[in-house]
Amino acid sequence: MEIKKQIDHNHVPRHVAIIMDGNGRWAKQRGKERIYGHENGVKAVRETLEAAGELKIPYITMYAFSTENWNRPRKEIDTLMELLVNTIRNETKELCNKGIRLHAIGNLNSLPGKCFKELEEAIKLTENNDKLNLIVALSYSARWEIINAIKNILQDYKNNKTAFENIDNNVFKKYLSTGDVPDPDLLIRTSGELRISNFLLWQIAYSELYFTPVLWPDFNKKHFFEAIVEYQKRERRFGKTDDY
Repeated sequence: MEIKKQIDHNHVPRHVAIIMDGNGRWAKQRGKERIYGHENGVKAVRETLEAAGELKIPYITMYAFSTENWNRPRKEIDTLMELLVNTIRNETKELCNKGIRLHAIGNLNSLPGKCFKELEEAIKLTENNDKLNLIVALSYSARWEIINAIKNILQDYKNNKTAFENIDNNVFKKYLSTGDVPDPDLLIRTSGELRISNFLLWQIAYSELYFTPVLWPDFNKKHFFEAIVEYQKRERRFGKTDDY
């Protein structure tokens, strides 16, 4: 049976988060530099968005560049930023054609000026699209995000805009980068690594985790559908028992 036919379209996740891992290893296996893997990873992004669109999943968040990635060799970072600029520029028209709205989270002010400008323009050009929301995490880390939220809460408290006794899970969530977005139902990580790598730590408290050995440049629609099928086999209790 074709894998997509196994999917219950009435029970798909609202939000899927993805750690796109394995670009460097994929390139190394082919005797190439790491950037070759990142270049070929763009195809996997297209395949994933197409698959999500077919299932009418409204939110996809992709971990593109972490704050820790700034510690990589300067040449690799510069090449990655150039690739990011070119990809945004080349893909914006297709995003509009498919009704995909682009968002970005992370410490965006740390991005090179050219990169930030292209990102801003793409976000503006896609702001009226309403079929799928693509959230790209750039210069992002969950610890940075949580600390930033705390700083903003303290600032609002100082300005008498909030009271400590009113702070609960719902209030705190509004201070996060994804304040207006539902928490991920499913987190996918490629490449076989079994860790979260400082990604959406608050938001994935009750997400289903799916790990696949497939390296990101090889990830395609079939692999995405396989993750959804596995997700639909799981019973999500959110701390309750199945007696409730």
